[in-house]
Amino acid sequence: MAFLSPVFRPFNSFDSFWTQIPADDGAIRASQAYICQCGRPIFFRNSFCVNCGASLGYETTSARLQTLVPVADPAAQPEQMVSTDLWTLWHDPEGAQYRRCANLQAIGCNWLLPGDAAPGSVCLACSLNRTVPDLSIADNVSAWRALEIAKRHLVAQLLVMGLPVASKITQDPERGMAFDFLRPLPDKPVLTGHDEGIITLNIQEANDAHRELVRSTMHEPYRTLLGHMRHEIGHYYWDRLVDNTPWLEDYRALFGDERADYAEALKRNYAEGPPQDWPQRFVSTYASSHPWEDWAETWAHYLHMVDTLGTAMRFGLNAKDVELPYAPFDSQALWKPDDPGAETFLKIINAWVELTCVLNEMSRSMGESDFYPFVLPKPVVAKLQFIHCLVLQARQVPDLPLTPQQAAEPEPPAVDATQSQTQSQTPADAVADVADVADEKSAASV
Repeated sequence: MAFLSPVFRPFNSFDSFWTQIPADDGAIRASQAYICQCGRPIFFRNSFCVNCGASLGYETTSARLQTLVPVADPAAQPEQMVSTDLWTLWHDPEGAQYRRCANLQAIGCNWLLPGDAAPGSVCLACSLNRTVPDLSIADNVSAWRALEIAKRHLVAQLLVMGLPVASKITQDPERGMAFDFLRPLPDKPVLTGHDEGIITLNIQEANDAHRELVRSTMHEPYRTLLGHMRHEIGHYYWDRLVDNTPWLEDYRALFGDERADYAEALKRNYAEGPPQDWPQRFVSTYASSHPWEDWAETWAHYLHMVDTLGTAMRFGLNAKDVELPYAPFDSQALWKPDDPGAETFLKIINAWVELTCVLNEMSRSMGESDFYPFVLPKPVVAKLQFIHCLVLQARQVPDLPLTPQQAAEPEPPAVDATQSQTQSQTPADAVADVADVADEKSAASV
């Protein structure tokens, strides 16, 4: 994937981050701004066009939602037009062939696989599942579908960013990632968290009423499925990109020493609350609890920022049209003011401030809570630049290859029927007196 493709193209190719991209430059993946062959808009989660009925599929190499044409069975008579399970792209009918993910009917997964994949194979995003809910329970079907929509959004963004994404089950047992989607039982609570590549989510979070009740009870400004996943994947990438690398010392200088006792830090956080000056140093209260959580919270906000800005730009929003007096961040707020990309990053962060201020006002006009209920102090801007530099470096390191696009033929994921398997948690999951709180807070603020 070229460095100047999707999300990162505007970061160093345009004077203004919000400069509208010509149509022939392709979609910014994060925006889900796509057009069907009939000329009507289609969206990232669509599996068919509601206007013309054409089948659609998300193709990961181009990072685009594509209109599909079925491949005719060569053994059939011309008048029969019997279709195989293979598809080509509408604009390239003689080009590559694809299969649709085997989870299309079960959860609406619209991703494509290479045509040489075995029938019944699942796509890359679905191959990351280690445990899925028991679908004999009616509520689990809708919950799993909601979780997978958020996961596909996450994985698509990671792929476009050029970060390593590989299944721990089928591709990279040592350094890959996998997801457990579990429902708690009276004697088996589920703790949302990350442990050595396994990301565990409580599927009750897919219930809007439950999630809002938890958000309100925990006095959180924001709580979403995508936010949970972006937070937990941040822990994964800390292990993958920071720990035992040359970035570690700079990380400690910015975020703190992760060797501080994690369990004690959580105990102190829940007993005493955040430090009084947390708004001047952290993006959220939970970020102040421990350097690991500061990293995961800030990482999630970085993903929020680049994804949302990409969406705004793709739909033609232009900073010149925004009449918003504000004091922009300057180089004094940066981690490395002399970095070659410092000026570009300042444009990104200041565009984010502009955009979120406008969107917050629009949310208030609808009587809704703020779209982005956070304030970014200068230390957080420095941390965001650190993550930005790390991401740009990671996508170019040979040791961190882009995700293989060949479809795997994995063993079916385990079904969460008895929940007898070990549940993955955060590094503090051995601390019984804080574990029940940790599962509600581990991704609460993002």
